[in-house]
Amino acid sequence: MSITPQRGGLIIFFSFVAALVLTLLPLPEWARPFRPPWHTLVLIYWCLALPQRVGVGIGWLLGIVMDVTTNTLLGQHAMALAVVAFIAVKLHRQTRLFPLWQQAAGVLMLLLLEQALTTLVMGAIHRPPPVLADWAPALTGMLLWPWVYIILRDLRRRFKVS
Repeated sequence: MSITPQRGGLIIFFSFVAALVLTLLPLPEWARPFRPPWHTLVLIYWCLALPQRVGVGIGWLLGIVMDVTTNTLLGQHAMALAVVAFIAVKLHRQTRLFPLWQQAAGVLMLLLLEQALTTLVMGAIHRPPPVLADWAPALTGMLLWPWVYIILRDLRRRFKVS
């Protein structure tokens, strides 16, 4: 086993920062239900591309940051993102072989799982159940997946992130 230095940690970090900024960016009222979960899309990408560097721990930390910045129950997003990261890391070899449209279907399943887990936590603390519009971000995330994948892949290649 050869030991090679890991490169591009700042690129990974700043991609998560950019995703958090996009997640928190104010949108018009009509567009809010369709805001894609940028943080989850970036997490899924890095779990598929570099599972040895980005995994459950990063998903958990990203979830804690999301909980703090969105003022939700501490651990709500953390649990959901850790589960999504776990599944993405476990299935990274199979998923990378799929064409982008099939990957987008898998990403839809992960985004729906994240929404279901956060809904489960909200139900446990007696918050009202989500309406149908709360599931729309998963669909927009699926539609944006090919572009997110291509942009992050090109960044990874340009800066030789390993």
